[in-house]
Amino acid sequence: MKNYNMLSNNLKRGIVRFAGRIAKGMSRPEFKFISQMMYGMLSSQSCHLSKIARALDEPIQLKKTIERLSRNLSEFMEGTKLIENYIQKIKGSISDKSILVIDDGDITKPCSSKLEGLGVVRDGSTGELRTGYHMLDVTALTPKQKAPIGVYSRIYSATEESFVSEDDEVLKALRFLGQHFSRNNIRAFDRGFDANV
Repeated sequence: MKNYNMLSNNLKRGIVRFAGRIAKGMSRPEFKFISQMMYGMLSSQSCHLSKIARALDEPIQLKKTIERLSRNLSEFMEGTKLIENYIQKIKGSISDKSILVIDDGDITKPCSSKLEGLGVVRDGSTGELRTGYHMLDVTALTPKQKAPIGVYSRIYSATEESFVSEDDEVLKALRFLGQHFSRNNIRAFDRGFDANV
């Protein structure tokens, strides 16, 4: 039991340190919210607020914890600053020899009918058309790190008013990479990106 407590405390300390770096320039409540969400997601292995709240194991009613997390999530407006701080944190691990892998995907929601922006996507696992969202991820492979490093991630829907095209989403990702990383990095695409654009 002692080893589990030590592991849990070390995990919490590591998360608080990392959250402090990516929440630089934000208020204390925003930092606390970010660190609690990170710990809750890692501990519960879920992004459901109820499971995150259970993982926090606070000495108050579960309902109150869920309400607080939900309120903080809806009021959080520092997404851009959070991403910029994260990029500054990982930049030291990414060199000119790093490979940036661009990959598209999907998130299917076959049992959902009322989520906002649901569109039709081709399920990568089955090849069938389902309701869900498109996804675009960029991951860095580096010579020094054993695990890939997430660099860019966007979930989008073709039903959004701001949606132009899938090619436009890829170009947005490439512009983001151009602003934050060396142009000498190799950008790797699979054959799904063989359009002339």
